[in-house]
Amino acid sequence: MNNSRILVVDDEPQLRRALRTTLSALGFVVADAESGEAALDTLRGERFDLILLDINMPGISGLETCRAIRARSEVSILMLTVRDRAEDKIQALDAGADGYVTKPFDPNELLARIRATLRRAPASALAESRTLYLDGIEISFRDRHVKAGGRITRLTPKEFDLLHYFATHPNSVLTHDRILQAVWGPEYGDEVEYLRVFVNQLRKKIEPDPSRPRYILTEPWLGYRFHAPAP
Repeated sequence: MNNSRILVVDDEPQLRRALRTTLSALGFVVADAESGEAALDTLRGERFDLILLDINMPGISGLETCRAIRARSEVSILMLTVRDRAEDKIQALDAGADGYVTKPFDPNELLARIRATLRRAPASALAESRTLYLDGIEISFRDRHVKAGGRITRLTPKEFDLLHYFATHPNSVLTHDRILQAVWGPEYGDEVEYLRVFVNQLRKKIEPDPSRPRYILTEPWLGYRFHAPAP
């Protein structure tokens, strides 16, 4: 992961300076921005592998910035938040973040989350994946989109990772911790809210009736099961 490019977006100069110093010493190439507006300007001219994005900033909020980035980019996003309410964390995931870290954070925890996020399999590694057909719905893993009724809906990077994992482990009960560790990394296991948010997003994209799912089925207290129709 040496030379991976990270953009730190936070309105606290001391935190930006500390993260820039720490991450640069570990071999990352680090830039920073003091606001959502500055981050969006930077992203117009530079490419990054990961963005550390504060959720609570003046001007354009972290959530608004996250949505704007995700609308045009598949870059990995970790949100930094001082808010420990489940609703705030769910909002971050709904906005398109891959995950979040709560302030004040342990530097080792943050580094573990950064490394886990950067380990995402490159698209080329899955480029030969087959197209999946679910009763009139076409899921292209190569192109990362869902086509239903002539309408194409793109998958976010983490939606893609999760759906690909489901599709390659069909008709089996997959526990929460197994899914989290496979899709997010071995440092994860207790973040069940991640799965609730992303499963809900996927159901809206692939289920004829998301409130009565046919494909991504909940196994109460355990996890999920992907029901793959017989070919």
